[in-house]
Amino acid sequence: MTGKTQKRLWLGAVAVFILFCAVVGWYVGIPMVRLAEDPENFRMWVDRSGIWGRISFVAMVVIQVIVALIPGEPLELAAGYAFGAMEGTVLSMAGILLGSWIVFALVRRFGVKLVQVFFSDREIKSLGFLKDPRKTKVIAFILMMIPGTPKDFLSYFAGLTRLTTVQWLSIVAIARIPSLLTSTLTGAAAGERNYILAGVMTAVTLIISAAGLLYYRKLCKEQREIMPDSGTQRRAG
Repeated sequence: MTGKTQKRLWLGAVAVFILFCAVVGWYVGIPMVRLAEDPENFRMWVDRSGIWGRISFVAMVVIQVIVALIPGEPLELAAGYAFGAMEGTVLSMAGILLGSWIVFALVRRFGVKLVQVFFSDREIKSLGFLKDPRKTKVIAFILMMIPGTPKDFLSYFAGLTRLTTVQWLSIVAIARIPSLLTSTLTGAAAGERNYILAGVMTAVTLIISAAGLLYYRKLCKEQREIMPDSGTQRRAG
């Protein structure tokens, strides 16, 4: 197979993936987020669907992780409202792990070009600190644990690091529990009409999310400040 043929096949594969994400986002993503944003209607749908409602919800979360532009928070809140905190967390985590594994495998197969489908070069370079083997596991764990950080972006970027599939999924499985629990607990409290607890959980989540977002932006800013210097040093050498 010639280099030109390989390039055309690769471009075709990326084009198909972009088309798939666009179609899924429009015909599936938007309707499912709208359904999740109406918790009472979502709970009724789950009750009517039985086990298939749970399977469908896990599939929704998988789609949300793969099509990174679809927000995940409405689904997590709806999971707590419809299933309760514990079952909602388990079902959400199942979808997150499956979606994260698919994304990781796709990025390992197609490389940075696939990441560029959703994110700019500037965004990708801003996470360059995760490529440092001394920092990757610790910082990835912290960023995945704190509410407010762009976890779906990190799922794509992880495939560009030296992390193994087992290492990455282990980080996701453990580190996402705190932020996932805050969402499902909030949804569960609202489902039980405990609006005081739901309000408190929302306030706590917002505060932690703001702190997490500031920390993430600080790391990205430091990376952007380092990048020009690194380039200068390479040219000078």
